[in-house]
Amino acid sequence: MKGMTFRHTVLILLYDGVQSLDVTGPLEVFAGAGQAVGRPGAYEVRTASPDGREVRAQSGLRLLPDAALADCAAPDLLLVPGGDCTDAQDPRLVAWLREHGPAAGRLVSVCTGSFLLAAAGLLDGRRATTHWAYCDAFAEQFPDVRLDPDPIFVRDGHVATSAGVTSGIDLALALVEEDLGRQPALTVARHLVVFLRRPGNQRQFSAQLAVQTAARSGLRDVQHYIAEHPAADLGVEALAARAGLSPRHFARAFQAEVGTTPGRYVDQVRLEAARRMLEDGTRGIEEISRACGYGTPEAMRRAFLRALGTGPAEYRRRFRAVGAPAH
Repeated sequence: MKGMTFRHTVLILLYDGVQSLDVTGPLEVFAGAGQAVGRPGAYEVRTASPDGREVRAQSGLRLLPDAALADCAAPDLLLVPGGDCTDAQDPRLVAWLREHGPAAGRLVSVCTGSFLLAAAGLLDGRRATTHWAYCDAFAEQFPDVRLDPDPIFVRDGHVATSAGVTSGIDLALALVEEDLGRQPALTVARHLVVFLRRPGNQRQFSAQLAVQTAARSGLRDVQHYIAEHPAADLGVEALAARAGLSPRHFARAFQAEVGTTPGRYVDQVRLEAARRMLEDGTRGIEEISRACGYGTPEAMRRAFLRALGTGPAEYRRRFRAVGAPAH
């Protein structure tokens, strides 16, 4: 439903221990979207806590809600932010969500807010995601949910779940683009100094974040060099020489401090670099294969098939398709 007549009610749940950026990030996107189309009320955003009283966020920030949940009906868009809700969920929130959640036009969670949706039974049988650090706990608590720990957000029908903290901004931008079109979403993204949106199937964290950073400076320098020069000679002997170590000592020290072998680390970095270039869509596959150190498109295709189960061309097609998983 695009155009100047658009108007949507948004309700954001508040509770003690909420992650404040899970609240304010999407809220700023929706508010900015109204400004972008010249109608500040395009999204009517309200907040509510279980009893209508002030809550204290994880950071200590105090948030004053607009209403008590008991006084709120299901909105067009119901947003559940994350926070202190992974070990135990407030029964008042769960009961309200169980009763009113099904009537909401769209259900959205940010970060560990998915724990609340799942506790209310609203994610059973659905594909969902959450912050990568809590995926194991989520899977153990809610085995009926089809958890996908990789993407920054997941859409399953009218339900959308996102990964950690800032991914709530990405999801909110995606919703604005869906509702109002690309230009308003782009205007908001520029104002917030973020990408228009990282598509939901982009991975939650990079190869560098997925492993450890080496303790000694020589090995850290090698990690930085690999990330910045994926097309270079990144064999063990070349990297060892850069670190000033023998190949044998380098390989042992790298695995001990980084948590993976040099070869596997190089493979991860090259794959991530290729994925980003494919996602960007401005370079051809042959050029990307050279730029990322594969040498030939066939070598890159084999690497993609091993890691992702799909070739580069199909990966690009799926990535650019709205809502399609990248692997």
